[in-house]
Amino acid sequence: ETAGIPEWHPPRPDDFRGPCPMMNTLANHGILPRDGTNITKEVVIKGMKQALNFDAALATIMFDQAVIANPEPNATYFTLDHLNRHNVLEHDASLSRTDAFFGSNRVFNETIFNQTRRYWPEPLITTAHMANAKIARQIDSKAFNPTYRFTDTVEHFSLGEMAAPFIAFGDFEQATVNRTLVEYYFRNERLPTELGWRVRSEVVQVGAILRISGLIGNATSLLTMDESAGNTTDKIEGVHADGRSEQ
Repeated sequence: ETAGIPEWHPPRPDDFRGPCPMMNTLANHGILPRDGTNITKEVVIKGMKQALNFDAALATIMFDQAVIANPEPNATYFTLDHLNRHNVLEHDASLSRTDAFFGSNRVFNETIFNQTRRYWPEPLITTAHMANAKIARQIDSKAFNPTYRFTDTVEHFSLGEMAAPFIAFGDFEQATVNRTLVEYYFRNERLPTELGWRVRSEVVQVGAILRISGLIGNATSLLTMDESAGNTTDKIEGVHADGRSEQ
């Protein structure tokens, strides 16, 4: 046990796991139930506080989003298996899983993750790096998955997911995160205590995730600012009526 983090164990054959690396990680540490079942609001609030110092309001939002995946009406708990339901919370273009169309949307996929890592070229991952990885996975999915679906709701949810490594392991002020910690976490579904990571001392509130996800969202634009933006006109320049560009 390290600084309040229980010992890590790989999941047993009958344990449920889902598409969310963080939920799987917390179950592997026994911070959430190790079998991945009966995850109530109280369990989530306690677990997110213990593992990541999330305040109760933020943990409650996470529970409220996840419990939707339980098909029972008025459910008060969810299992990690519920989270595998495609296009409820789990979605196409994951950073570390294949799309459901191609097979398991649940299990870490090294090939997909290696695609993602190409966009993290520096020892510190920035929000721009994370945005590039996100766009690349979406383009790949849109191009090759005939059932590709990525709604406005998914976009908001996805940006929160992209912010999670910064919130869990990174520097709030700089909006950066150590790439080694993130890769270790994704690959092992384990908190990187043995690499020197510790639970942050400051309480994490909703605003922190909104700020980081906002930075990532802004960085997903493929347009650059036009220095002469004030001089735009309505006419289309440089193209003849027959579609040939001016030489």
